[in-house]
Amino acid sequence: MRVAFVGKGGSGKTTLSALFARHLASRGAPVVAVDADINQHLALVLGLDRPPEPLGAHLAEIKDLLRGDNPRIPSADVMVKTTPPGRGSRLLRFPDLAAYEHAVTTSEGIRLMATGPFEEGDLGVACYHSKVGAVELLLNHLVDGPGEYVVVDMTAGSDSFASGLFTRFDLTFLVAEPTRQGVGVYRQYRDHAADYGVALAVVGNKVHGPSDVEFLRAHVGPDLLTWMEHSAAVRAMEQGHRFALDDLEPGNADALAVLLKRLDEQEKDWARFGRQAAEFHLRNARAWANARTGVDLTEQIDPGFVYGP
Repeated sequence: MRVAFVGKGGSGKTTLSALFARHLASRGAPVVAVDADINQHLALVLGLDRPPEPLGAHLAEIKDLLRGDNPRIPSADVMVKTTPPGRGSRLLRFPDLAAYEHAVTTSEGIRLMATGPFEEGDLGVACYHSKVGAVELLLNHLVDGPGEYVVVDMTAGSDSFASGLFTRFDLTFLVAEPTRQGVGVYRQYRDHAADYGVALAVVGNKVHGPSDVEFLRAHVGPDLLTWMEHSAAVRAMEQGHRFALDDLEPGNADALAVLLKRLDEQEKDWARFGRQAAEFHLRNARAWANARTGVDLTEQIDPGFVYGP
């Protein structure tokens, strides 16, 4: 199952991504975490001294791996971030993704990948969405199954909609503080996602008491799944102190269990996944990618390819 964490900048989505990945690992589940945020902090919150090598630095080899011997994709040069798999493409099982050589492993067994930060050559000339292309390609070619988890920390706010990556997940958790700004981002995300069948659940964060919960219920309604109370243990972790899941307050530990239960209940819709992969590839091909590559990339869609196991 693939899950994204989104929300307003500063809402705590990176912290929630890390806590949820740790919760999964503590139960013995295989987990790949991906830092796809413009602010690359997931490695730090997972207790690592350094982030992994950026996926973008290895984009050409990732493309060469994934295209396999698909006759519709003669070279990596004509692969773009939305290029869908077809017959002959190299599909990834979860162990293949977890074994990616440039990922790093946390002390709890979580495999971490990262899109990478802006480099000096990007400043003033590149948008961050070019960095997440490798993630979109990997998820397009991933055939994952029950009990296998990919946890992605996304860019903040509605910036996630600048690419089709927001449709590559089984479930999206939107982290919302009990503030007008927090619920405002929720409404914006909900409205943008409504036409794409994106399964969305809200996780309240930094909740100080019943009035905060009532505020979220009033503005979010039934999309409010659970909430995390203001946590001294999390604040200490963010200040660099040693942290273990057992340090979490009981209510916050219960909230992580609620997230997992909701994710495990989510039905994987391979048909929707395939339709949207084709839709966003056509959009990108016609908007810019055909001109960029000099070929008609709409021909890369294989009508005989079936998504799923």
